[in-house]
Amino acid sequence: MIIGVPKEIKNNENRVSMTPAGVKEMTGRGHTVYVQAGAGTGSGFADSEYEAAGARMLPTIEEVYAIAEMIVKVKEPIEPEYKLVKKGQVLFTYFHFACDKPLTDAMMEAGAVCIAYETVRLADGSLPLLVPMSEVAGRMSVQEACRFMEKPQGGRGVLMGGVPGVKPAKVLILGAGVVGRNAALMASGMGADVTITDISLPTLRRVADTMRPNVKTLYSSRHNIEQELPTADVVIGSVLIPGAKAPHLVTRDMLKLMQPGALLVDVAIDQGGCFETSRPTTHSEPVYELDGVMHYAVANIPGAVPRTSTFALTNATLPYALLLADKGWKEACRMNAALAQGVNMVDGHVTYPGVAEAFGLPLTKLDLA
Repeated sequence: MIIGVPKEIKNNENRVSMTPAGVKEMTGRGHTVYVQAGAGTGSGFADSEYEAAGARMLPTIEEVYAIAEMIVKVKEPIEPEYKLVKKGQVLFTYFHFACDKPLTDAMMEAGAVCIAYETVRLADGSLPLLVPMSEVAGRMSVQEACRFMEKPQGGRGVLMGGVPGVKPAKVLILGAGVVGRNAALMASGMGADVTITDISLPTLRRVADTMRPNVKTLYSSRHNIEQELPTADVVIGSVLIPGAKAPHLVTRDMLKLMQPGALLVDVAIDQGGCFETSRPTTHSEPVYELDGVMHYAVANIPGAVPRTSTFALTNATLPYALLLADKGWKEACRMNAALAQGVNMVDGHVTYPGVAEAFGLPLTKLDLA
């Protein structure tokens, strides 16, 4: 198969979808890999490393899309890329279709085979291609919260761990999935007063059994969240419904309960956000203030640490990319049920329920597509 690795063009997205080691695995199996010049620079990989691994370099993104049978990316195509996608071309990347109607319409019109990292799902319900970036995003959410709690950044001027004689920051984490648990791990390790919520009691029990004593668990309900907001210095939103829009757990009217300068960190912004007042921001302009509350809603948080993120992501995606390349997408999905759940769209037909439901589109069974 002919594989294309384009340079990511989303704002401050420095990750790359395949390391030189991944290219070497592909070429070693007889596949041809075209890498756009400079694609790995942000993650610390020189073009010469890709060439040494057997890649063929192309100067432009247009050339990569034009020649490739399968495009392997990190983030969803953005508007300048829409016209480059070909009918029948396999795109293997994060898509988050359910919160992006223009992207959904563009990929339906293109007739591509869209396989979304975020909906590849194992029999136990886990999401193997979302987990590594969720781990990074969860840990980064606390790192960024520390930064934007600082007064010069618009925050309340609170130190996450406090000091002897002064209370630490109060951190409220909504959702005890991979992101939430990693956020709690980091915040508690810094000495913060952490409360983590979820609607799953078994999940809360596991958190209570494994986390530090300064992590408290709380059942997630509007009432309980409202009770916590007045004293929270930071609220981290980490709720995920795979392939569907995130629910709004903090509404605009609830902002009046919060302290001036308190910070909302919306890690779920890729899926529409779990705060009603969230809108996507970028690493170049990461925060904004609304009703006295700071909002951080960067849509590609792991892109700020691309070296770590690229290794973590490609460790997880490469086995699936190799299967797609070796067998073709149809046979690969017949062989691997988890990968089959990653197929969101085929030849203009939506095959993933969450996407169809989000936009009222017809749902086509994958075997028919």
